[in-house]
Amino acid sequence: MIIQSSLKKCFQLHYRYVLKVPAAGFKCATRGLILQSVSQDVYQNLALEDWIHDNMNLENRHILFLWRNSSTVVIGRHQNPWQECNLRFMRQNGIKLARRKSGGGTVYHDPGNINLTFFTNRKKYKRMENLKLVVGALKALRPQLDVEATERYDLLLNGIFKISGTAAKLGRTAAYHHCTLLCSADKFILSTVLKSPYNGIKSNATPSVPALVKNLFEEEPTLTCEMLIDAIAEEYAAYHQIDNHIVEINPADETEFPGINNKAKELQSWDWLYGKTPKFSISTSFNIVDEQSCLEIKINVDIKNGKIETCNIDVPPFWLPPIMCDELKNHLIGSKFCPKETTAVADALMRTCTDYKIHGKWSLLCENIVSLM
Repeated sequence: MIIQSSLKKCFQLHYRYVLKVPAAGFKCATRGLILQSVSQDVYQNLALEDWIHDNMNLENRHILFLWRNSSTVVIGRHQNPWQECNLRFMRQNGIKLARRKSGGGTVYHDPGNINLTFFTNRKKYKRMENLKLVVGALKALRPQLDVEATERYDLLLNGIFKISGTAAKLGRTAAYHHCTLLCSADKFILSTVLKSPYNGIKSNATPSVPALVKNLFEEEPTLTCEMLIDAIAEEYAAYHQIDNHIVEINPADETEFPGINNKAKELQSWDWLYGKTPKFSISTSFNIVDEQSCLEIKINVDIKNGKIETCNIDVPPFWLPPIMCDELKNHLIGSKFCPKETTAVADALMRTCTDYKIHGKWSLLCENIVSLM
């Protein structure tokens, strides 16, 4: 149950009441805060994390930020999206890609996954303390659950299944630790998007560590995200000896968070999502069946800052004139390594071709090159 901001009074509920206050109200609160986002936009929520980290005084204050997102794959700051996820499937199904400011591995978010961000000053940053707090909340809610925190700062269910992963950002004076909590996420989508279909990638980017996962809902069908949020908020409030108020906030509100929309725009820009990928290369081949013959096409591409730095396309000269491949390579160098830009380059060159047979072969070649992206 949510009490709207227009109501002047707050009514005590089971162990939770949600209070929406103006910016000055929660920014001036002492000791501790529990915040919950009303948005499921991943860029807004990640922007709010960084806004709090950059702008709020955390010297003598703890903050817990609770948030959920629509269907999104979130990669770590130093990761390669082509290596970590199925970008093609994501584009076809409207699943967003986000790159966070913290390190760590790739995770899938949807409304069945809860995100928890624990803010402190750097001196009081303690990941294991936060995870034990979550375990305590789960045990209080369902004592029979077998949940434990590991040395890798994951939460395991029944000693096998990962239900939570961790990442962190440590600033000069402030820090945050955030983690996921799988309640009722779509596991089919999760397993599909977190499996890269791209072959031949060589990269020094941080790789994710695969793990078996399970929803808490599968173990305890009566659990809901709302119940888990309430239990964690109660445990956090008791531990830090603060009022058990969950303050609802809108992460897109410029009056409360000046400059936050610029942060969100940066997080969804191509330069941040793809351009921040560490330099990598792709060396692969594919077969093209044409007029009852099977041809092997070899591709070698170096990508830096998300753009094609060098490109070599090895095509049998009897199938396609070498001058056409050279023209394609020259136009691709310096362009973004993405289907939209590569298709535009290919289409522009295709318009100069009047031979319908070569036109068909060119189309087949370009389709296969785009499939690498």
